[in-house]
Formats: sequence, structure tokens, C-alpha cells
Amino acid sequence: MSSRQRRRGVPAKVWRTVEHVDSRGNKVMVADPNGPIEVRCALIPQRSSKAEVPGQQQINITRMIVAADLPDVTLWSRVEVIGKQWDIVTPPAYHHGTRQTRHWSIDIRERP
Repeated sequence: MSSRQRRRGVPAKVWRTVEHVDSRGNKVMVADPNGPIEVRCALIPQRSSKAEVPGQQQINITRMIVAADLPDVTLWSRVEVIGKQWDIVTPPAYHHGTRQTRHWSIDIRERP
């Protein structure tokens, strides 16, 4: 997968994290069922490993760059981009560069 620019980038859906009480009364963090935030993002491949033995899984890590601030997005959030579901591996990090280079970057891992 090659990288794409943020402005002309790919559309993505990001689910926020909300606190939910399960059937046992425990507080758990889950993706918000009320709906996602829709953003455009750039995708930059970071690392991957192939499954070499039956039973192993392929791991794809990609950096997602967005211009928008994503409130309540944590490691328990979900991302849907390129028709696939992704987990967030690193929390959003703000990069304050010069001029138009201000952005948030998030590392995401493809779900098996």
C-alpha cells in the first residue's frame, strides 16, 4: 500500500471510546455504538509480518494521519478504512509543525 495525502486522502470512520457497565457491574471501555466520526486521512505503511506457519496471523501496522482533533479516541477505539476494521495501537499524537503541517497521527493495526 502506498501513502496518500490527507487532503485527497481516503475516507475513514473513527469510533470514540465510551465507558460501559457490563452485566457483572464492571466498568469497561468500548467503542461508541452511537456512530463514528468521519474524517479524511493519509495512510503510511509502518511495518508488517507475514504468517509463515499455519495458525499464525499476518500483522499490518499503518500510520493514519488526520487533520482533525479526535476527542475521546483511545486504545479502545475502532477505525474503519479501506473497507477493513482496524484497532488503534498508539494513542493519537499531536504534531505541531510549521504552516500546514499540523496533524494528529495514530498507528493502527488491521484486525484479523
